[in-house]
Amino acid sequence: MSDTDKHEAVAVELRLDRLARLYNTLDPSPFRDKELDAAADDYIVGSAEDLGGKPMRLVVLLSEPEMRLASKSDIVDSIRNHFSWRADAELRRLHSELRRGRRSLLIGMVFLISCLVARELVETSSSPLERILRESLLIVGWVAMWGPLEVFLYGWWPIAVRRRLFARLSHIEVEVRPLT
Repeated sequence: MSDTDKHEAVAVELRLDRLARLYNTLDPSPFRDKELDAAADDYIVGSAEDLGGKPMRLVVLLSEPEMRLASKSDIVDSIRNHFSWRADAELRRLHSELRRGRRSLLIGMVFLISCLVARELVETSSSPLERILRESLLIVGWVAMWGPLEVFLYGWWPIAVRRRLFARLSHIEVEVRPLT
């Protein structure tokens, strides 16, 4: 990040009384691979979402004794690694959603074609019951297509947006400073 970008980036401060509050205490991973605590993750992600596309830098403020518990580079790496892991998880979720959409589309198309064929098999007469059955088959066939259409029209893009956010956060500038 250039010096001009550094000054344009909005500083988001994360004040911690203990370094342990930054991490999920149940995560046994090595320090650099530790998962962030849900509250810290929510705060960072929420701040990034509030800023929209504006550049952001994270300032982690710790007391002097807490700063001695880990190197600054380990803290920076652990934060970036966490969001890299989240971006990868969202990419897997996106692939899964698109796979579900393709499967649903195939099932929906088979069902729609079956309904249209059945509709044609119902004799065309002026009987109200047959007209109701024909129209019902047409409606039910198209309603079955809503699931796949929902995935391809609306379901995938919130996941893609979230993945891009996490990918951006995986490269965030992180500054670790003492609390004053």
